[in-house]
Amino acid sequence: MTGANSGIGRATALHLAKSGHTVIGTVRSVAKADKLSAAADAAGVTVDLVELDIASDDSVRDGFAEIFERVGHVDHLVNNAGIGGNGVVEETSAERFLEVMNVDLCGGVRCVQQVLPGMRERGAGTIVNITSVAGRIGAIAQAPYVAAKWAFEGISEQLAIEVAAFGVRVVIVEPGVTKSSIFGKNTDAKNDTGVYAAQYDRMLQMYAAGYHHATDADEVAEVIRHAIETDDPKLRYQVSWGGNELVQGRAALTDEAWVALGTLAGMPAYIDGFRDAFGLDLTLPS
Repeated sequence: MTGANSGIGRATALHLAKSGHTVIGTVRSVAKADKLSAAADAAGVTVDLVELDIASDDSVRDGFAEIFERVGHVDHLVNNAGIGGNGVVEETSAERFLEVMNVDLCGGVRCVQQVLPGMRERGAGTIVNITSVAGRIGAIAQAPYVAAKWAFEGISEQLAIEVAAFGVRVVIVEPGVTKSSIFGKNTDAKNDTGVYAAQYDRMLQMYAAGYHHATDADEVAEVIRHAIETDDPKLRYQVSWGGNELVQGRAALTDEAWVALGTLAGMPAYIDGFRDAFGLDLTLPS
């Protein structure tokens, strides 16, 4: 379980441990994983910790070497660790795109490449890639995040068909808005050119509405547990506030109707158009 120190990662590590799985959670710093350790103690379960930074080839290699030394092999990989990334396309540097892609795409691929040889040899294994609804819809003013999550979606779909013949399953979990620390860490809205105020406002409106409606990370954890244990798996699972609505709503929209949302003038008109398209109310509580 990568990114086990907070949010979905911590909830899933604890949930899987309570369900009887042997769980190793990777964190960038064991010294800063006090809340995870305390929660595991309180629940009467064990989550072993390994330091690993998915942005680094060397750290991933060394971290998995330690994991294999401890437990021999990995039956189920949950690729959860990642970062956010706001910005409209015009104002986002290539360096920023690459920074987010290195974590949210390449980080997951690095981990897959560590466990897949053993899974192939055993003829069994599950790879769960946590993407996002932002991997299925062009989330306004979140260009680096959208780019990385769309890429991770594509790689996951490709991987699923590449490894199916070896008895290895790939699962894509697409959370909507989930309670996590991302709300405090991902509020950039630079508007460097001065012309994208409306676009950034709409992104922040979505965050603000999501803050009030966000579902508990335990819901995602249960979906992950089910995906690992079920005898009738699906490739994709949507979960959390807005998950089904955004994915299904975008699939039902024509491309022209999607683009037309960007032409609506003013926040009230955008909120109304968004509600009509997706059935989600972005109005904030008074």
